[in-house]
Amino acid sequence: MLSAESAATVRATLPAVGASLDAITARFYDTMFAERPELLDGVFNRGNQRNGEQRRALAGSIAAFATALLDHPDERPDHLLSRIAHKHAAVGVTDDQYVIVHKYLFAAIAEVLGGAVTPQVAAAWDEVYWLMAGGLIAMEARIYAEAGARGGRTWRRWRVVERREETADTVSFVLAPTGDEPVPPAGPGQYVSVRVELPDGVHQLRQYTLSGHGEDGLRRITVKRARVEGSPDGEVSALLHDTVAEGDELTLSAPFGDVMLEDGDAPLVLVSAGIGCTPVTAMLQHLALTGATRRVLVLHADRSEAEHALREDMERLTEALPGGERVFWYEEGACGRARSGRMDLSDVDVSEGAVVYMCGPLPFMRDVRAQLLRAGVAARDVHYEVFGPDLWLGAA
Repeated sequence: MLSAESAATVRATLPAVGASLDAITARFYDTMFAERPELLDGVFNRGNQRNGEQRRALAGSIAAFATALLDHPDERPDHLLSRIAHKHAAVGVTDDQYVIVHKYLFAAIAEVLGGAVTPQVAAAWDEVYWLMAGGLIAMEARIYAEAGARGGRTWRRWRVVERREETADTVSFVLAPTGDEPVPPAGPGQYVSVRVELPDGVHQLRQYTLSGHGEDGLRRITVKRARVEGSPDGEVSALLHDTVAEGDELTLSAPFGDVMLEDGDAPLVLVSAGIGCTPVTAMLQHLALTGATRRVLVLHADRSEAEHALREDMERLTEALPGGERVFWYEEGACGRARSGRMDLSDVDVSEGAVVYMCGPLPFMRDVRAQLLRAGVAARDVHYEVFGPDLWLGAA
């Protein structure tokens, strides 16, 4: 994969480059958007630019990819690339944009590291970049082909046929496709991008899991109003909550995402917290519709029962499964079968050989993953989904 000469150079310079990656990616984004502001209109998420998440995710992915090349020189780390490729496909990234990113990223490297970037160092990291970009371009081409799309053109209009208030800050939209074109298939756990025009005329995208579907082609997304203390509400979620009604139309991408429930006989553990319940609900619906008889343990944590979106769906679908069991934790006001406090698996029976799917805030997933490993679950059998830039990276 990586030439021997470049590998030696990357190994020698990785500590210095890694220590400067945050400064490099900050300079990269600032310069690129100053000169190419159109990339913030419908491609890059400006909320993740403001809070620094996208910058940190890019820095981490570059470091993780370079480290994987050095640790396993005969393998391409496709497990790292797959999640990125699906995120890229969901926003319509095209091959030519990798050339743009290369230009500004390597200019930022030269500016931040200065004279340390010799021609040999530049050539070695150029090789790393194009190995990563080439792998992503190939993966994205396959993903687009499977979605019946070319060059990132995956968008179509959907009509809102029902708006359902799930909690005080969570709403579901049931959507019907417009037009006669066939609807691309969706796997249980996949997400779509929703593309909206904001009041200032800029288009922005956000990804939402398909929390349900119908045999008549209907699909459902469930949107929680994004709130961050000391900051404005999330632009897209606020617009959807405040302005979208039955009869309106939304622009959605084809479904994407590499964390999909796989059919089989192994026991399942479906773990979620907060709005992370959306892929779990879709997986439960799939299991119920296919008549699954495997053991399915559903574990969910939330602040309170009133804030638990899709709670009734999760209860109903779990009870419809012959091997279905559930345990819910609420930090406030737990009653009945629900447990108080945060998720604690110390007395939960996790089946031997269980396969786990998780979605929720990163600190929650890190904690529960550690509990699952202590319970005997194999690390390779823990699958997770992250909303927004994947800051977990190889740490999981």
